[in-house]
Amino acid sequence: MPLFAQCLSDLKQGKATEIPVYSFVHHQRIPETKYIYGASVIIVEGIMALQSPELRSLYDLKVFVNCDSDLMLARRIRRDVKERGRDVDGILDQYLRFVKDSYDNFVQPSSRYADIIVPGSSNHIAIELLVTHVKRQLESRSLRFRKVLAHIGEDGASTYETDRLDKQITLLAQTNQLLGIMTILRDRTTSREEFIFHIDRLSTIIVEKALTLILCTPKTIKTPQQNVYPGVAQTKNLVGISILRSGLPFSQGLRRVVRDIPIGGILIQSDPKTGEPLLLKSDLPHCVKSKETSGDVKCLLLDSLMGTGAAAIMAIRILLDHGVIASNIIFLTYLISRPASYAVLRAFPDVQIVTAAIDPKLDEMRIPVHPGSLVLGEAAGEGDFAVRWADDEKESEEKERMDPKEVLKTDSEVGAEHFRVRANKEMEEYKFSRGRSVGKHGRSDSSPAEKRAWVISPGMGHVGDRYYLT
Repeated sequence: MPLFAQCLSDLKQGKATEIPVYSFVHHQRIPETKYIYGASVIIVEGIMALQSPELRSLYDLKVFVNCDSDLMLARRIRRDVKERGRDVDGILDQYLRFVKDSYDNFVQPSSRYADIIVPGSSNHIAIELLVTHVKRQLESRSLRFRKVLAHIGEDGASTYETDRLDKQITLLAQTNQLLGIMTILRDRTTSREEFIFHIDRLSTIIVEKALTLILCTPKTIKTPQQNVYPGVAQTKNLVGISILRSGLPFSQGLRRVVRDIPIGGILIQSDPKTGEPLLLKSDLPHCVKSKETSGDVKCLLLDSLMGTGAAAIMAIRILLDHGVIASNIIFLTYLISRPASYAVLRAFPDVQIVTAAIDPKLDEMRIPVHPGSLVLGEAAGEGDFAVRWADDEKESEEKERMDPKEVLKTDSEVGAEHFRVRANKEMEEYKFSRGRSVGKHGRSDSSPAEKRAWVISPGMGHVGDRYYLT
């Protein structure tokens, strides 16, 4: 039970965990474990789930399903014969000797701890009530921070420690060579071939600069002339994590500098309803997933741009949930906005940022939707590009005039209501789903005629689109 409670506690706190796997054939745990991360709803199911007070304290809702004993026996026979290779006589003998008495003496009495007792497993009304409750809880905990992050730093000099901020940001020396590269990358007339060449070149420069921030270990070697040379060796616990898909161009530069580095990926896209970042998939190296090794990992987090900082904050939070130490995370990017630097370093003051340029502000742009430019169910927007659908109707004056300074207050009068996602029928239509009915141009008949996105100004466009020609 203590291990079960620890795994459940980690999941509830949003941390990654490895669930032990029990073999009913061998009646013991097997060496393999099941990796779980990022669960919004956790369902704990088992006949002894309500026995332990430690476990009960972790549940938000406790449900006891009271099934007919004949139905339970029939299911047990079918399961054990099909999945566990047992014969019917052995199943009945075990049931009468152990299972029936254990249920009557231990399992059934634990129903007094349940918040809800459901009569029968196929009770559709009870299931609907539970689903409604879960949806209500998820909605009440939904937060909207993108707009706040976009404005966070407008009075940065008086709100944040400027000296500490400058120490955590490493800006490449603004030489004529670098300024020339940035001029080519910012130019909208630059060809794709020229853009790819200079992006890969800039990636190498940024990676090499980032590696100077990582401590090396002393290493003594012998030269071909048999002379002793006291040198240094790069750490072996170095990994790269790309925020897909705009972080992928960094992989080329990283491979040029560190040939055998493990590279993982985190797919973060924008919610088409709200523009908030969504974690869709994470593929991390084993040394990051494992609690035994994640604390020693030096992580290079790769993304092309840092606009509002929302995707960066989510990616850093994912690494912290896996046990990576904040001071071991270095965020590599071509360009950041000043508001994003304030937002990220305020949330994670020990993280370091390496960038080629810093632009002063963000602009919220309205982007016309061209026929076939976006298919619902596929990428609705990059995590930090903040693409979301916009209604043709004007947004409410109260929302447009919301003061970010008021939102950042910690007083009790300013609560989660400021960030609550508006749940209305029209916005519920925009889902990540291929099951939607679409019009002849490839998008929903009821979808609005434009998208809205936060973009860096003056900026360099969408690196992923320009690099992959999409």
